[in-house]
Amino acid sequence: MDELKPWVVLRKVTNYIVIHCSATTPTMDIGVKEIKEWHRKRGFSDVGYHYIIRRDGTRERGRLLSEQGAHVLGHNFDSVGVCLVGGVDDKLQPENNFTDAQWTTLYLTLKELHETYPQAVIVGHRDLDALKACPSFDVSEYVDDKTEFAPEV
Repeated sequence: MDELKPWVVLRKVTNYIVIHCSATTPTMDIGVKEIKEWHRKRGFSDVGYHYIIRRDGTRERGRLLSEQGAHVLGHNFDSVGVCLVGGVDDKLQPENNFTDAQWTTLYLTLKELHETYPQAVIVGHRDLDALKACPSFDVSEYVDDKTEFAPEV
């Protein structure tokens, strides 16, 4: 069992499941190790996301689910962050370039998270921060097709 680090803040409520992209090109096959390095260089104590989904569909764990993330300003205290690797083209413009394997893993991850946090609304980073294009696709359109993700009221 993992031990919490002394600087960890536990999340007390989960209102959102936030989907992100790493804003990397399709040729960059990165994961939690690289994103953790980037986040630490930005002053974060650890990787900001709870899950990272690599190009081949492999899901890597970032922060523990019980921990507060560092992935969406103003909502880290009440959300879980899931990051898809990719999301920009070779000119670094937003592009929905995720692989079939990533879509499959995203679906399974959201299903699992929805079972754990049935009241949480699934959103994209851009839905909580209008200045962002992340995750480079319309999350509400994606989840509208999947009634199993409707939050319990």
